Amino acid sequence: MKPLMRQATSAGKVAMAVLSLLLTVLIWERGLEDSFSRPSAAPKLSLRQQEIALLAAPALPESIKPFLVGENPENVLREGLKEIPLDEMDDRLKLMLAALEPEIKDRLKTLKASVQDKSLLPIQKSLTERSGDVDPQPFVFSEVAEQNDDPLLYRLACLASGGAENLCVDLSTARSNALKLSFSQGLPAIAVLLGIGLLIRQVWILFRNSGAPWPSLISMPLSTVDMVLLVAGGFVVLGEVFFPALVAPISEIFTKKLDSPLKESLRVFIGYVAMTLPPLLILRQQIKGITDFKEPEGGWLQWKLFPIDEAFAKGSSGWLMAMPLVLLTSWLMNLLVGDQGGSNPLIDLVLRSHDPLSLLLLLATTVILAPLFEELIFRGALLPVLAKSLGRSWGVVVSALVFALAHLSVGEFAPLAVLGLGLALLRLSSGRLFPCVLMHSLWNGLTFGNLLLLG
Repeated sequence: MKPLMRQATSAGKVAMAVLSLLLTVLIWERGLEDSFSRPSAAPKLSLRQQEIALLAAPALPESIKPFLVGENPENVLREGLKEIPLDEMDDRLKLMLAALEPEIKDRLKTLKASVQDKSLLPIQKSLTERSGDVDPQPFVFSEVAEQNDDPLLYRLACLASGGAENLCVDLSTARSNALKLSFSQGLPAIAVLLGIGLLIRQVWILFRNSGAPWPSLISMPLSTVDMVLLVAGGFVVLGEVFFPALVAPISEIFTKKLDSPLKESLRVFIGYVAMTLPPLLILRQQIKGITDFKEPEGGWLQWKLFPIDEAFAKGSSGWLMAMPLVLLTSWLMNLLVGDQGGSNPLIDLVLRSHDPLSLLLLLATTVILAPLFEELIFRGALLPVLAKSLGRSWGVVVSALVFALAHLSVGEFAPLAVLGLGLALLRLSSGRLFPCVLMHSLWNGLTFGNLLLLG
């Protein structure tokens, strides 16, 4: 009787796994298609970096200015603005382009939309007077400074209206933006150089075959079918679709009296927590069902928090080595196929958020919850089982591809796959899961910090 029950249970698991896999294919196909319609954050981030560079230029030493802002940041910003269709520009961008154009009068004729923001009216009036459409009037810089809190627009309009450089440039604003620029461009540049050095060292170690052998792989005694149920059934079908839809009305009740973006941030936080519940419950039941095997030292998932200094060292070095490869992949994809769009909606939300509580919720979601949960599923459970059944090489590749697909973004697929490869190799080479969580947190943390600087 018992063998028949086991066969029935096994057949039921296989059937459920097949159904989950089919639903996952449909969900991911739809999600990847939808990613084409999601706007890319790249143009907005690039434009914001160009604005910061122009504001920072007066405070930068001449020796490092070419490396951080180039020879002529005004031209770079002008060309960046020209790439944006006029009907997609808001009034601020139109005024910026008008102020940067040599022929202000001709450019002003293309400004079809009237300026609704009263704080910009003095600038528009000044530019119009400069164009010769009305009798010129003295341009009162103090009036613009008092009514407009946009230092870049003020500076461009001031210079275009014939103001002297010392009147148009606010040195305190220039210094603060120079500091932003140093972090947003200087820190990643240093990290890339260090990463390249570590990669060269690693290649040399492999060439000489002088590295320490990798620890033996410890995998939960689960099958590929179990992993399909965990990832396809728990993570995708229940986690990405069913539970968020179930929690959405509850989330609406708790957030309906809140203002955006705090409302959106809290929804994201609640939605992400809800998404983690099904796969975590399934994984818990799978681990509890392992009764015929002795649990290894460090547990089935091999968290191994200690020694913690070694975990930080491995996580940091993995992050550094992954950075140049991920950035190179992203650059090559943009060069070969262009910007495919589909940026993570959280990017725009972070850029628009100024409320500390909203940013704290987004920080907790992206830098703490996401690394913990995703590493637990993809490198804690999935990778070791795949490596045991398919071999280490194929296990690393397949787990990285699943990790990239799970983010449902065509434009970010290739860079995420490379990041997944790096995280998988770190998991196998260290024999621990905790360094992978730290590496993932560092990656998300640097991205989050850069968005705060650009926001």
